[in-house]
Amino acid sequence: MPREIPPPKHAPIHPLWMRITHWLNALAVLVLVTSGWRIYDASPLFGFEIPASITLGGWLGGALQWHFAAMWLLAINGLVYLALNVASGRLWRKFFPLSPAGVWQDALAALRGKLSHADPRRYNNVQRLAYLFVMVDITVLVLSGLVLWKSVQFANLRDLLGGYELARRIHFFAMAALVAFVAVHLVMVALVPRTLLTMLSGHGKETA
Repeated sequence: MPREIPPPKHAPIHPLWMRITHWLNALAVLVLVTSGWRIYDASPLFGFEIPASITLGGWLGGALQWHFAAMWLLAINGLVYLALNVASGRLWRKFFPLSPAGVWQDALAALRGKLSHADPRRYNNVQRLAYLFVMVDITVLVLSGLVLWKSVQFANLRDLLGGYELARRIHFFAMAALVAFVAVHLVMVALVPRTLLTMLSGHGKETA
């Protein structure tokens, strides 16, 4: 594998297309989660409901409209994000190599408060795993969502996911995993606030 050539110092840490797709994804996820909670309350899978005050849509029909609109935004924007990552080579540079040993070492360092964030251009192994996981998780969300939306039209996909009811549970747990990722992501941004600045402006400053 050829040696990676470091980008010029004046180059943005995150390219413009990455920042745009990131914030569009954030908007889509916010709408999907809050409208999805309202849809869940209409037919709960488990013995609890989501407080109506943090849901979106007001009623089932309104929530479904918001949910479908955000679904298309997430799916199309996600495809653009993935395609540009692959085409630019960013996917391989940013997220690989990745190994269980590297993840374990960086996770232990994070728990001890010794994980370095000196270079905002480089993801540690835990970040790489988390971002790759969320890509897969969103794919599962979209596929299971298609089954719930058009079960007859996507009969083969429905059967692949184990039927409609199992697809509902897969969709629920995939969404729960996405919410957990967002929660951890926000905590990490709070701990290292300059990461937010790099996502807003594309530029940042490395620390020693």
